[in-house]
Amino acid sequence: MNSTSLSRYRAEWFDGASNARRDILAGMVGTFALIPEVIAFSFVAGVDPEVGLFASFIIGIVIAFAGGRPAMISGAAGSVALVAAALVSAHGLQYLLAATLLAGLLQIAFGLMKLDILMRFVSRSVRTGFVNALAILIFSAQLPQMLHVSWHSYAMIAGGLAIIYLVPRITTAIPSPLICILVLTTISIAFPMPIHTVADLGRLPSSLPSLTWPGVPLDWETLVIVLPYAIAMAAVGLLESLMTASVVDDLTETTSSKARECTGLGLANVAAGLFGGIAGCGMIGQTVGNIRYGGRGRLSTLVAGVFLLLVMVPLRPWIAQVPVAALVAIMIMVSISTFSWASIRDLARHPKVSGIVMMATVIVTVATHDLSAGVAVGVLLSGVFFAFKVTRMMDVASHYDEATDTRTYIVSGQIFFASADIFADRFDLRDTASMVRIDLSASHLWDITAVGALEEIVMKMRRHGIGVEVIGLNRASAILVDRLAPAVSTGPS
Repeated sequence: MNSTSLSRYRAEWFDGASNARRDILAGMVGTFALIPEVIAFSFVAGVDPEVGLFASFIIGIVIAFAGGRPAMISGAAGSVALVAAALVSAHGLQYLLAATLLAGLLQIAFGLMKLDILMRFVSRSVRTGFVNALAILIFSAQLPQMLHVSWHSYAMIAGGLAIIYLVPRITTAIPSPLICILVLTTISIAFPMPIHTVADLGRLPSSLPSLTWPGVPLDWETLVIVLPYAIAMAAVGLLESLMTASVVDDLTETTSSKARECTGLGLANVAAGLFGGIAGCGMIGQTVGNIRYGGRGRLSTLVAGVFLLLVMVPLRPWIAQVPVAALVAIMIMVSISTFSWASIRDLARHPKVSGIVMMATVIVTVATHDLSAGVAVGVLLSGVFFAFKVTRMMDVASHYDEATDTRTYIVSGQIFFASADIFADRFDLRDTASMVRIDLSASHLWDITAVGALEEIVMKMRRHGIGVEVIGLNRASAILVDRLAPAVSTGPS
C-alpha cells in the first residue's frame, strides 16, 4: 500500500474527532436497526437467531477493515437468506456453514480476478427486476407465520405496521422498527396471548462465538451438494453488496473499490462460516440509515458489528420474548419499501423491451426462488434485445455509375455475428457491373463472423468475374481483416 493509499485509508477511519464521534453514534443507532432484520432473516433462512447474529457480528468486524466501501453496513440478511433456506431445509445447518465457506472463497476469487466489472452488464431493468423479486420473496416468506394462527397474531401484525409507518411522522430519533419491537413485546408480556415469540424460533447468543469447522464429510458428495448453493449465495451476495455500494457512492458523492468490496465480503463470509454463522451481504436499508444518521467512515461499520453483540448478550432474556408478529410486520415493511413501485408506472412509459426484461427477471426469480437465475435470464435478454436493436441500425445502400461501370455499396452501422447475415444478403453476387466498390467508412467490423461475411462476398464476386475493392476500413477493422482474411484486397481508406 503506497503513501497515498495509506493516507486515504487512514482518513476513511479517523477523519477528525467530530467525524469519529458521528460514526460511533451512527453505528450504534444502526445496530438497533440491524437486530430485528437479522433475527427476521434468520427466521426466513430456517436457522437459529444466534447463527445470523454471530455472522453479522463477525461480518461487521471483517468488512470494516477489508471492505471497499466505507460506511456500508453488511450482515447476515437479505437475499442470501432466501438462497440458504432451501439448503437448510434439505440438509441442515452444517451444510449451510460449508456452503458459506465456499461462497466466501468464490467471492475472494471474483474480487482478485476483477470480476466486479461484470456489474456493467447488469442493466437498470435487471436491477429493478432483482429488487422487485427480492421484495416478493421476502413477503412470501412471511406467509407461513400468517396462516393458521390466532387472531391475536393478526392484531399484533397490524399494530406493528401502524407503529412502523406512523411513528416516523412524529419522530425519527429512534428507528420505528425498534419502537415496534418494544411496544409489541411490552403488550405481549403485560397481556399473555397465544402467539409465537423469538424463543420459539431457536437459540439466541449467550456468549462470544467460537471457532468451529463445519461438521460435514470432506468428500465429493458434499461438494456436489453445497456447490450450487455456494455459487448462488456468492453471486447474489455480491450483486446486492455492489448495488448497495453504488447507492452509497451516489448518496455521498464519493467512489469506492468494487473489486476490494468483493474480496472483503469473501473474507467476511469465510470468517462467518468458521464461527458458525450464515453468509451475509450488504444491507441496503441499514446502510442508507447509517448514512442518514451521519455515518461516513469505516468506524461506523465496525461499531455496528461490535455493538450488536454487546447489546445481544446482556439483553438475551428480553429478546427471547419478542413476538414473531413484530418481525413479520418489520419484514412486510421491508418488502414494501424494497419493491420499486415506480417500475409499475414505468412499464407504460419506458420501452417495451425494458419492461419485458424487468418482468422476466421477476418471474424467473419468483418461480425458481433463485435470484441469480433471474438475474442471468435478465442479463441474457438484455443482451439479445440490444443486439437486435443494433442489428436494425445496420444498412447497405448502393448506386451505379454508368460512366465507369462501377457499383458502390455504402455500408453504415455495426457488423457483428447478429447482423452479418443481413449484411451479406444486401449484396447482389451476380451484379452485371464490371467493378464493385464496398465503402465501409461509416461502419465497423467487430468479430470473425463479420470478417467472414465480407470475405465470402468478395470471393464470390471475384469468382463471377467482378472486380472488388474494399475501402474506408477504420484502423481496428483493417487489422482484423488483415489477420483473418488477408485475401480481401483493400483500397485506400
